[in-house]
Amino acid sequence: MIEMNTAELKEKAKTLRVGDRVLLSGTVYTSRDAAHKRINMLLDEGKELPYELSGAAIYYAGPTAAREGMVIGSCGPTTSGRMDVYSPRFLDLGLSAMIGKGERSEAVCDAIRRNGSVYFCAVGGAGALACKCIRECEVIAFEDLGCESVKRLRFESFPLIVAVDSVGGDIFKSGREQYKA
Repeated sequence: MIEMNTAELKEKAKTLRVGDRVLLSGTVYTSRDAAHKRINMLLDEGKELPYELSGAAIYYAGPTAAREGMVIGSCGPTTSGRMDVYSPRFLDLGLSAMIGKGERSEAVCDAIRRNGSVYFCAVGGAGALACKCIRECEVIAFEDLGCESVKRLRFESFPLIVAVDSVGGDIFKSGREQYKA
């Protein structure tokens, strides 16, 4: 198990390999399709972004409202492929890591390799457990999107697995090959 802080991702993403298990701590931003579309529009218009893409980690999640006494509600990953149209551009602008579930397109995998980034998978269907690793949550942009607004989270030992690495490893491809009958 590798313990890592998001502040180290820009440098250490290149050292991670498919199958590595990581406990990630630090600042992570939530963003899903609607927010990605708006961020892309801001980029097209040359306007300020809600957070700096360079060095950032994005969690594809739309957390539910927090119950009394909690920082955040259920916060499991959403299907990453819906962000594939935007991800190469974000990676080329310095995005260090993406967190979600499911396969990525070849264009995204190429951009991960090209930029020395990483794609992590979180356990789907375990959002109620995942929220226990989130210590802070603040809406920072697009509040009108409700649960899909952009939030700044502070992770503490959030469990992840490297699904696509910067040297061409892809757990979805290698996993299929490994278990072919």
